[in-house]
Amino acid sequence: MPIIEYIYSAHSAFAYLGSKELSTICSEHQVTLIHKPILLSPVVEAQGSLPFTARTQAHVDYFFGREIERWAEYRNVPIIDYRPTHHDNDYSVASGMILALGESGPQTDQMAHRLLEAHWRDDADLSCLQTLGAIATELGYDAKGLLERAASRAVQGQLQANSVWARNQSVFGSPTYIVDGDPFYGQDRLDLVKRAVTQPFASSTWRNPAVD
Repeated sequence: MPIIEYIYSAHSAFAYLGSKELSTICSEHQVTLIHKPILLSPVVEAQGSLPFTARTQAHVDYFFGREIERWAEYRNVPIIDYRPTHHDNDYSVASGMILALGESGPQTDQMAHRLLEAHWRDDADLSCLQTLGAIATELGYDAKGLLERAASRAVQGQLQANSVWARNQSVFGSPTYIVDGDPFYGQDRLDLVKRAVTQPFASSTWRNPAVD
């Protein structure tokens, strides 16, 4: 059975835009999806990328404007037409809610998608425990118990470990999909991901020299 390692942040625009398409690929090709939510800024900055607070206004306007809007229309994904109000908040507990459900399986898939959707469709504050609790309840979980597990030392330690692992793999953005060691950055590469799970590319023997 093919495996995709799915590296993303819980507030990633492009992870959200590709989420349903990724689910379709996994369903059609019986793929095991391994969720690896990360703390995005430390990962991308380790590869030399600037945080959004340090990027030019033209870059930010393009990223949060035209680029996201085009892909939302192309994929028929509902999305707000402005930068999320709480985009710069702390998403460690939200990420922990995903990890607390396990690294793979339909419950983890559903939680990951719902959190991304809440941020990019509903402009929800995913740093707010009350908001996270409401999402947990909506999906049928005991909100108090799930939030406690999400914030636990073990789960938050796994989030940190995922982030270190991603840095060591030279991941430089969200989402990144790794198919049998072959990385694909960005939801605009999902057609290539789909091909890779059925027929590896001739170049799939590429290895990151940083981890050799």
